[in-house]
Amino acid sequence: MKKTLFDKIWDAHVVRKIDDGPNVLYIDRMYIHEVTSPQAFAGLASRGLEVFRPKQVTATADHNTPTVNQHLQVRDEQSRSQLDKLADNCVKNNIQHFGLGSEFNGIVHVVGPELGFTQPGMTIVCGDSHTSTHGALGCIAFGIGTSEVEMVLASQCILQPKPKSMRITVDGKIRDGVSAKDVILYIISRLGTDAGTGYFVEFAGSAIRSLTVEGRMTLCNMSIEMGARGGMIAPDKKTFDYLKGRMNAPAGDDFGKAVEKWKELVTDDGATFDREYSFTAEEIPVMITYGTNPGMAMPVTASIPSNENPDDSSNESFIKALNYMGLKPGEKLLGKKIDYVFLGSCTNGRIEDLRVFAGYIKGKRKAPGVTAWIVPGSKLVEKQAHEEGLVQILSEAGFEFRQPGCSACLAMNDDKVPEGKYCVSTSNRNFEGRQGPGSRTFLAGPLLAAAAAVTGVISNPVE
Repeated sequence: MKKTLFDKIWDAHVVRKIDDGPNVLYIDRMYIHEVTSPQAFAGLASRGLEVFRPKQVTATADHNTPTVNQHLQVRDEQSRSQLDKLADNCVKNNIQHFGLGSEFNGIVHVVGPELGFTQPGMTIVCGDSHTSTHGALGCIAFGIGTSEVEMVLASQCILQPKPKSMRITVDGKIRDGVSAKDVILYIISRLGTDAGTGYFVEFAGSAIRSLTVEGRMTLCNMSIEMGARGGMIAPDKKTFDYLKGRMNAPAGDDFGKAVEKWKELVTDDGATFDREYSFTAEEIPVMITYGTNPGMAMPVTASIPSNENPDDSSNESFIKALNYMGLKPGEKLLGKKIDYVFLGSCTNGRIEDLRVFAGYIKGKRKAPGVTAWIVPGSKLVEKQAHEEGLVQILSEAGFEFRQPGCSACLAMNDDKVPEGKYCVSTSNRNFEGRQGPGSRTFLAGPLLAAAAAVTGVISNPVE
C-alpha cells in the first residue's frame, strides 16, 4: 500500500486503535514552557502520579520572559511566579530545563531544532499551537491543550483522532526578495484561514525544497494559521546537514545509520491525499497583511480589496477588521506611516532572519520615531549574531538588540505595542490586541520589516 509521509510516521506511533474513537499515539518528544505546564503538573500531583519518561521532556522559559535585563528579578509578579513554578516542577520531576540565565534558553520552537532534540520521524507535542514548526524537519508535531499536556507527562501517549491529509505543492523558482514568510502568507490568502481544518499538511515541490531548513520552519510554523493541525516537509540532504553535529543529534556511525532511516521518510509515488493544492512560485510576491487575520494578506504593492457583496456574511467581519486597523477598501499600504517594527518570534527569530534584516539596514539608519525591537529566538542565536557582527551593524544603524524571548509576538510580557500604534511584525498572528490592547499589526517578512524600519513607512524592499 502506498503511504504518505504523514501516514508512515503516524502509523508507526499508534499504540492502540480505539473502535469508533481516537488512536492512542506514542509521543517521542515533548516540549513544555511556563504558561501551559503548571496546571498539568498540579493535576499529576493531585492524582499521585509521576512524569513517566522525564528524559523525553524538554522545558524552556519563553512567553513571560523579559527581553532586557534578564539578570535581574522579573518585575511582573504573575510572570515571575510562572517562571519559578516551571523551574520547581522541572527539579521535582528531573526534567531538563533551560530557564533564564541558561546558555540554551530561548523560544521553545527555536531551541528544540537548534539543540538537535527535533529529528525526522518523530512525534512531537507542546502546549503551544505553533509546535507545528518542528514539522519542517520531517516529523509530526502539533500543539495540545493543558489536559493533554498532563496526559503525555503521565503516559508518554495521547488520545488523538487521525487527521485527514493535504498536500500543498509549490513548484518553480522563488523570486528575489521573496521569503518563506511571503510564501505562507500568499498560500493562506489564497486558501483562507479555515482551509486546513481537520488536515495535516505536507508542503512539497521544487520551491519548497529550495528553502533552507530555517525557511521551512517559518512555513510549517504558520500552517496553523490556515487552520491545519500541523505542517510537515520531507527530510532531505539539507535536513541532514542541518542536524549533523548538533548537541542531541546522533553522532558518529549512529548519525549515518539514522540518515539511512530518515531517507525513507518520503511520500510514496502514487500515494493519495484527501486534498491537494498547487501554486507557482514565480507568482508569489512580497506580502503584507492588512486586516486582523493572516488570511487578510496581499502583495505589498497592491490596494486593499473591496468586499462589494452586501449579502456576504463575511462582509461584516471584513469591515470590522478594517475599522480596527484604521484602513479603508481600495487604500494602498505603500507609504503608510508605522510606529513599531518587531523582528523575532518562533516564526522569524532565527539567525537567517537576523542576517536578512541586518543585510538590508547595513549602511542605513533607523527612521526617527520608529521603535524597533530586534529579538533573537534563543541565546545561541544571540551569540551567533554577536560573532557574525550583526549586532554591530544593528547598533551602528541605531537599533537596540534585545535578549531572547517571545517578546512582542503576544501581549504576555513587557514588549507591548501601545493602543492605536502600527507595528510591522515578523510574528505569526495579527488578531485584535495580539501585540497589546488596541495595537495594529501588519504581518510581513524580515526584509519588508527592515525596509519599514529605515524608511518609517511601509515600503517595497525589492525596489
